[in-house]
Amino acid sequence: MKKTVEKQMLLGSSFVLDPVKTFECGQCFRWNADDSGVYTGIVGNSVYKVFSKDGNTYISGDIADTDELYAYFDLASDYSPAENFSRYSCFLAECIEYGRGIRLLRQDPWEASCSFVISQCNNIPRIKKIVETLCSNFGEEIGEGHFSFPGAEKIAPLSEKDLEVLRSGYRAEYILNTARAVCDGTLDLNELKKIPYREAKNKLLSVRGIGEKVANCILLFGLGHVEAFPVDTWMKKALKAYFPEDFDPAVFGDYAGLIQQYIFYYSRSGGIAEI
Repeated sequence: MKKTVEKQMLLGSSFVLDPVKTFECGQCFRWNADDSGVYTGIVGNSVYKVFSKDGNTYISGDIADTDELYAYFDLASDYSPAENFSRYSCFLAECIEYGRGIRLLRQDPWEASCSFVISQCNNIPRIKKIVETLCSNFGEEIGEGHFSFPGAEKIAPLSEKDLEVLRSGYRAEYILNTARAVCDGTLDLNELKKIPYREAKNKLLSVRGIGEKVANCILLFGLGHVEAFPVDTWMKKALKAYFPEDFDPAVFGDYAGLIQQYIFYYSRSGGIAEI
């Protein structure tokens, strides 16, 4: 067993990993910045702080497994080939330039699944509030007033009445459906990582409460299917305004999910505010 050591670790240049862009691009809900721009979040059952200084990005906390953190931030992947798609259109070139520094976080499959079920027809501040209420009521305290994300096995036996504390509305049923599907084997999340994208998506869509957009978010952010291309309201606006009617994100291949994040982040940050 590796000894836990309190330390600070360099994750890379801010050009490669920009905390603001990575944590504010709609892919995660448990990283929050303080007034100085330092983000506090949870990976596994450990609390970390991430910040930029002098052009580099660092993480600090009880770092026991550097490999886990490198994997979480997807630091082994080279994103530079995605820049070749700048030639697709001027708009896409702007999105890629603006979003450079986003990393696709390799999140826990169950946490991503539950979080994106909560996310449907919802805004990010409210999603964050529901997720934190879920954790504080049903997770385990892990220090500094933070709580672990409760496992599917903890949620599955609950009732909709139990989840009223979340104030999640109709989503409570969907949270329970998803937890129970994970626990009874209908959704084997580890297996969904390994099988082809379309097959994995069909399995997710078989669960009541998981639609096309949520399924693609789970596939991209929790299961590592980088060809997934979630489409929400912002994406619909961008696709309608700047892409042909017969556009197929498959043209971006294994960079489709990353390109989606560039487009989403740029659009949500004001890139298509005039539409």
